[in-house]
Amino acid sequence: MTDLYLIRHGIAAEHGTYQNDDERPLTQEGDRKTRKVASRLKELELEFDIILTSPLIRARQTAEILKAAGLSQQLEECAALAPGGNLHDWVSWYNNWKTTSAKAFALVGHQPDLGHWAELLLWGNFQESLIVKKAGVIGITLPSTGSPIGQSQLFWLTSPKFLLS
Repeated sequence: MTDLYLIRHGIAAEHGTYQNDDERPLTQEGDRKTRKVASRLKELELEFDIILTSPLIRARQTAEILKAAGLSQQLEECAALAPGGNLHDWVSWYNNWKTTSAKAFALVGHQPDLGHWAELLLWGNFQESLIVKKAGVIGITLPSTGSPIGQSQLFWLTSPKFLLS
């Protein structure tokens, strides 16, 4: 079994403040809080075999903060994690990537996509009930064989508020 951590990017510049929404960076507060969350995850002894990130700047910055905190040595962009990305594209990547030694990895992306992906992995359909707060984390255990869709188990759901206290 492999543990998957879905992590939403930190607080970013307001929607509409940049001509190209893909270029909205983390705010100073977003950077600061994301660093605190990353530090807390490190204190909890989390370690990822790889961090995959959306190509959008705010997600990329969040992933780089996680890497700099020592949570992973490896970081890659994944187009499927961009807003509107397809879970099945990521599942194809995962099936090619997974190894018997893989223990945990993180996906850094956006809401509502991360919430939808979690629901698909857990229940096989959208419930429209899981919301990942900025710099929040959902932990899901993926099955060792077969498709993870509808076959995974939730083990952690936390907002950044609990990681910052």
